[in-house]
Amino acid sequence: MTADNKSGEAPSAPTVAVPPSESGAHDSTHDALLRAAANPALTEDLALALLKRGDLPADVLESLAKNGAALKPRKVKIALASHPHAPRHVSVPLIRQFYTFDLMKIALTPTVPADVKVAADEALIARVKTVTLGERLGLARQGSGRVAGALLLDGEPQVMRTALENSRLTEAFVIHAVVRPEAGAPLVHAVSQHSKWAYRREVRIALLRTEYLSLARTLEFSHGLPLPLLREILNSSRLPARVKEQVLRESQAGSGL
Repeated sequence: MTADNKSGEAPSAPTVAVPPSESGAHDSTHDALLRAAANPALTEDLALALLKRGDLPADVLESLAKNGAALKPRKVKIALASHPHAPRHVSVPLIRQFYTFDLMKIALTPTVPADVKVAADEALIARVKTVTLGERLGLARQGSGRVAGALLLDGEPQVMRTALENSRLTEAFVIHAVVRPEAGAPLVHAVSQHSKWAYRREVRIALLRTEYLSLARTLEFSHGLPLPLLREILNSSRLPARVKEQVLRESQAGSGL
């Protein structure tokens, strides 16, 4: 026992000073940040405090990513992957380790870079077939537009209908879903009768290209379309031949041809 530790207690871990945020930081401040990020005694609270700095350089974040002890807590991993300056080779591999709703949170955080949000969405979409019905419903209700669009093709009608009501769902994702070969009759019927999507011109055109649109809706959605455009749409449509023929006959009669 040394004279400096007469009580016999184990020495406490060294404290880690996190430098205050400064605009136009000097080299000494940058060096201090690097030392703090690499310090094996960095606690969860201090790591999170460090990651709250929006001006952290990429090399500091990379140094923290290599600090195995500091990176163990889940909150630190999420904060690091969500940081706007985190290098992609740091953030994207971390994303694959997160729980479903952690990924959703990252994808919806405004300050997260767009490509990282896409990576989080893709990770979510890749696992939707393995998560519970409750999780899929939560994602359909609260997830990004991209995730909601993917869940329009879910085999559970309740999930599909919930995704249709997602406020982040966009016309582009609806169109992408309904024209997919795996889009079934329930989705086509739901979109064609939806109070919002059934009135969008581009959505109607997409529905005219599908297999399951009813004759009544086909006639309604084709009304007002220029005949050359209607012919082009029906030429690539999967609608039954008899439906196409009737629609063309009525369109030609209406145009006086």
